[in-house]
Amino acid sequence: MTITLPPTPTGSEDELSTRTVVTRRAVRSPKPAGRRHGRIALKHLRREIPSGILAIVLFFLIILPVVFIVIAAFSTSVPRPGNTDLGQFTLENFAILTTPQGIQSLVNSLVIGVGAGILSLVLGALLAFIAARTDAPWRRFIYIAGIAPMFLPALVGALAWSILASPSSGHLNLFLRSIGLPGELNIYSYAGLIFVLGIYYAPYTFMLTYSSFSMMNADLEEAAAIHGASLRKMFRTVTLPLAVPALAGAAILSFVLALENFPVNAILGNPAGIETLPTYIYRLMAGDPQPNAAAGIAVALTLAVVVVTWFQQRVVNRKRFTTLTGKGNRPRPVPLRWMRWVATGFAIAYFAVSVALPMLALIFTSMSENVYISQFADLFAGFSMDRILQAIGQSDFQQSTANSIVLAIGAAIFGTLIAFMGSYIRFRSTSKLGQLLEQVAMSPLAIPQVVLGMGILWAWLSLPFSIYGTLLLLIIATVAVNMPQGYRSVSSSMLQMDGDLENSAVMLGAGRLRAVRNITIPLMRTGIVSTLLLLLMLGLREMSAILFLYTSDTRVLSILVFHSFENGSISYSAAISLVFVLIIAIIAVATQLIGMRERRFKDIPA
Repeated sequence: MTITLPPTPTGSEDELSTRTVVTRRAVRSPKPAGRRHGRIALKHLRREIPSGILAIVLFFLIILPVVFIVIAAFSTSVPRPGNTDLGQFTLENFAILTTPQGIQSLVNSLVIGVGAGILSLVLGALLAFIAARTDAPWRRFIYIAGIAPMFLPALVGALAWSILASPSSGHLNLFLRSIGLPGELNIYSYAGLIFVLGIYYAPYTFMLTYSSFSMMNADLEEAAAIHGASLRKMFRTVTLPLAVPALAGAAILSFVLALENFPVNAILGNPAGIETLPTYIYRLMAGDPQPNAAAGIAVALTLAVVVVTWFQQRVVNRKRFTTLTGKGNRPRPVPLRWMRWVATGFAIAYFAVSVALPMLALIFTSMSENVYISQFADLFAGFSMDRILQAIGQSDFQQSTANSIVLAIGAAIFGTLIAFMGSYIRFRSTSKLGQLLEQVAMSPLAIPQVVLGMGILWAWLSLPFSIYGTLLLLIIATVAVNMPQGYRSVSSSMLQMDGDLENSAVMLGAGRLRAVRNITIPLMRTGIVSTLLLLLMLGLREMSAILFLYTSDTRVLSILVFHSFENGSISYSAAISLVFVLIIAIIAVATQLIGMRERRFKDIPA
């Protein structure tokens, strides 16, 4: 075999070098444009895989239930297992809103929502201002008093106040009669509903406004004081306008929470014949089955919440509220002079009304030897732990407790995982779906919990997954309604952490998953654990979203308390509530300890 070699190139050294470069450039010719574009598209597709997985999860959690509610509101049938026929299109389901019962329920909801929103705004904002900006004594206690009612579920608070202020045998009414006062408290009224909802939603206002007051720039206030403004004028023209975004957000949040609340309205409204939209939906679903009409009311209620939220955003965005300063200064305390102890007394009174009195009522009711009392002195006739021990020993309490713990743990784990994925995609990736996924994750804020629970029922009955009657369905509903809280909690931690360490690990050869596992998660461990405990506490308290989903085998503590009260077992409900509050208090204390540990860790100098 003969091998022919190419001719040896001739010429100068420079010419040979030039020919070599040209040859190499010819060899390294660009690849076809179609193949290059295909690889780029494949690379982008791989980046969107996590976003696509999360989008599918959120679709089944939130979007699909809402779709089924809308379909049921505009049709003559509802989804059932094995039935895909939804009937015909109709608008008659919305006609129930024009009936006397529908109009009265709407008016009741608006009156109670507005009243509770105003009361919670006044209480929470005033407590926040006292704790953050004044020289009132015991400010640490004032801060604790501002957030303490949050750890007492509104369901338990309503139960306790029904014991304290029922017209016939309420403890406070018995006390007033014993000292000869003719006044009578009636918690089963519009005022009673507004009072209970207002004091138990005031902590949300407190938390939203406390940071606004404490971080407010003091330069503007000092400038107003230098130019002769009085304390009242400075507060009205400078301090209050700067706090408008927080105040508006707190007012709308309290209004929405009161508007969609079911347990308080059911416990305190039903005895007085006061029916709100959530209790009307419940009656149309359970007592007098009209599911399509219930869906029509649900759509109307959701639209009302969306409109109110949009209006709040318009009010806040109409003006700019940002103040800039070149130094990190803390606002000077506002001197209250002779009103210092009056402000502290106001905080003590709020703590007594929202926490101390309800807890005492539960303790006396569950431990008193007399189940039915007619005089105030009968409360102190004798105490025993027998009723509490009897309640704890019953099988339905033990099963409900076990179900609550499983539900809370499962919802906390899956909720934290989904929230972390959504926050990471939104703030750490280049995915184009980040903002859309964030909007979907936050959308349950505008959907009443009763409504979303109803949609989850219909959606998962129609899917080819047999999970109805299991705790898994309750976990799904709890994760869906608490997704905004979990997402916000994780996002706040992620935004405080710089992503350079994770990117450096990737540049040094670590895969993205390994960098997240070894860098991001350890640095965010406190925020992740705090989110886990927050969702754990919210899962234990959940009732409205699972109202249509539980069975006798999957009943949880909140449902057991509600049904025990409805059946007239007041002492049994009080005993269960004490254990219920104790479990939530342990989780709340653990959350606070973790927060204190994180603050101490951040204060350690590098």
